[in-house]
Order: sequence, then structure tokens, then C-alpha cells
Amino acid sequence: MNNTDPLKNIRVVLTRPSHPGNIGAAARAMKTMGLDALYMVQPREFPHNDADVRASGARDVLQNAQVSDTLADALRGCVFAVATSSRRRELRHETMTARQAAQTLLQEAHAHRVALVFGNETSGLNGHEASLCNVWAHIPANPQYASLNLAAAVQIFAYELRMATETSAPASPPEFEPAAMEDVERLYEHFERTMIASGFVDPRQPKRLLARLRRLLARARLEIEEVNILRGFLKSVDRDRR
Repeated sequence: MNNTDPLKNIRVVLTRPSHPGNIGAAARAMKTMGLDALYMVQPREFPHNDADVRASGARDVLQNAQVSDTLADALRGCVFAVATSSRRRELRHETMTARQAAQTLLQEAHAHRVALVFGNETSGLNGHEASLCNVWAHIPANPQYASLNLAAAVQIFAYELRMATETSAPASPPEFEPAAMEDVERLYEHFERTMIASGFVDPRQPKRLLARLRRLLARARLEIEEVNILRGFLKSVDRDRR
């Protein structure tokens, strides 16, 4: 990426938003902090007048918004994604605060596209959606009532990203390019097929093995060449089994 403003390389992804007013308010929250790449996954109602009204002077963000059928599609082209969630899960990815996540996102965004993913207003991100991201982040809040309106959560993360621009500097160019998230997803799917075909995994009772594999790949932050090596190995295993 040659964009000199790292904020332009950060996608805000709203997953299954149910209220168009929240979409508009999120767009306004983004624009006030210099973010303009809005992506949505299966919004219940969009476009909608309520979204336009709540966006106020940020209607251009709505007009340029991208709508996808799946979260995987919305993450296409990104090399790093943060899932926002206040829920504690038994098998968790690495977790960060909103401030830590903003700093990490911005560091990556100096050179690559990244994403900040929000869930549905009522249910948040489901387990599969959260597992597609590299790390999970939360807003430190009252533990007795940590629920925030979607647009308010977007505003807090957007503010943290804006503040991080004051201290973040481009890192030295990586020796090797990081793999795009869709390439890592294809690697996961290849692992899954091979493990099932070899009898290593029983698809009827996978237990937590596949979830742990996703977590391993997310934590590894693989490079393009590393993905190619692993895909080549799996193809060799597939050939030998025939």
C-alpha cells in the first residue's frame, strides 16, 4: 500500500447490523476521526433514510460503503483483523484493550489493509465470525454492565485510532509480505479437508481441534511464503493418500 494516511487503510466492518440508525451514527463516528472505509455484512435495512439522517455530514461514508454476504468477503484483501467483543469465551484468541488494538491496527495500516470488526447490536459476533479475526479486543467498562450501543463502541475505537496516529510511526518494511486473510482461510480449509480425509479428524466429533487450528493460524500471522509452504505440504499428503 502506498497510502500515506494509515487511517485510510482501516476498514470498519459492521456484521449483521439490525438498526439503520446505528449504521448512520457509526458512519458519523468514523468520519469525525478520519476513517472512511465502511463495510457491512448482511445489514437488515440498508440503504435507509434513518441511516442518512443519523449520518448527518457523513453521508459520503454511507454512499461509499461496501456490502458483503459474509465476513470472510468483507475481510478480503486485509492482512490483519480485530474482533470487538466484551464476551468471555472459553477458547479465546489473544485479547487486547481498545487502546492496545488501535495501536496494533495502526502499525499494520502504515503498509497494509486491516479491519476492525463489530458484531450485531443484540448478539455481537458469533463464534465463527470472531474466529476469522487475528485478535479480540474489548472496551474496559463497568463489569456489571459492559454493554455499549454499536455506534458508541465504534466512536471509542475510532477515537483510540485517531489518538494512536500521534505516536505511531511506520515500522521498517517487513522482509516478507504477510498473507492476506483469504489466503489463510484457504489454508485452514485445506487443513480441514486433509485432516478429515486422512482420518485424523472425525467430522462428526471434531471436538475443539478445528477451533484450536484456527487460533493457531491467527496467532502465527503467516507470511505469503509460509502459506505456500504449508499448502504445498498438504498437496503432497493428498497425493500420497491416493
